[in-house]
Amino acid sequence: MTTLTETSVAGNDDRRDNNRDYNRNGIGFAAVDRKFMVALDVDGTLVNHDGHMSPGVRDAAQAVVAAGHEVMIATGRSLNATLPIIEKIGIERGYAVCCNGGVTLRLHPELENGYEVIHKATFDPGPALRALRKRLPSAKYALEDADGRFLSTERFQDASFGVEAVGVDFQTMLEATAVRVVVFSTENTPEEFNEAINHVGLAGVTYSVGWTAWLDIAAAGVTKASALENLRLRLGFEEHLTVAVGDGRNDIEMLTWAGRGVAMGQAPAEVVAAADEVTHSVHDDGAAHVLRSLL
Repeated sequence: MTTLTETSVAGNDDRRDNNRDYNRNGIGFAAVDRKFMVALDVDGTLVNHDGHMSPGVRDAAQAVVAAGHEVMIATGRSLNATLPIIEKIGIERGYAVCCNGGVTLRLHPELENGYEVIHKATFDPGPALRALRKRLPSAKYALEDADGRFLSTERFQDASFGVEAVGVDFQTMLEATAVRVVVFSTENTPEEFNEAINHVGLAGVTYSVGWTAWLDIAAAGVTKASALENLRLRLGFEEHLTVAVGDGRNDIEMLTWAGRGVAMGQAPAEVVAAADEVTHSVHDDGAAHVLRSLL
């Protein structure tokens, strides 16, 4: 594990070689003449928890894109909440992963609206919703359906949805086909969410608990890492030329997947444990330090 400081730039552990990076297996590769597949989380990584992206992070991301690296967003956000970030860092061609791997986009200026959905993983949310509702009756529930609409109970709305949620009764949600399910509570702690999950079990889906009492649910086996691996194979990148930066529990699989997984400085202990390196926090432009090391 490498902990980054102001003088220890990401990927240049102790300045062993100014132009050489090392993956977790100790295999070196020159940053100056290789192109990387770079997966970037959004909230807590590129933007702070108020949704602000600093000029330093924006400029570093734009520079890595301009240098020809395959930069892609990999976020829990839904499509419409991801597009402004893609535009801000200047990605016009390439790919993006939304909904924690549930939706994959191809980006190109000649496409209508500049993108197309090339993969969408849906599932039946009924069993998970019924089990959780019994254990967490006061929680708020939201669901992104196969058409990109958000259905929610208790007038539940969040910026990560990207569209205004439509209030529905719980039975309507049970009958929908889901890409993403979100469960949120102001009355429970993340620990209580974990306890509820362990008690009811969530067979047939993949889930992650967030910073607060926030639960994201996707189709079984679907994570940011699973979507990124499909793209890696599609694009022909070698495993050791993959880089990922993230801060949340939904980034654990992605950081483990990457040849070089970097956790943000404010990340929880279990996220740090999954990473090869730790950069500065989002408040100190940690992502910019990693991105500049690729230039």
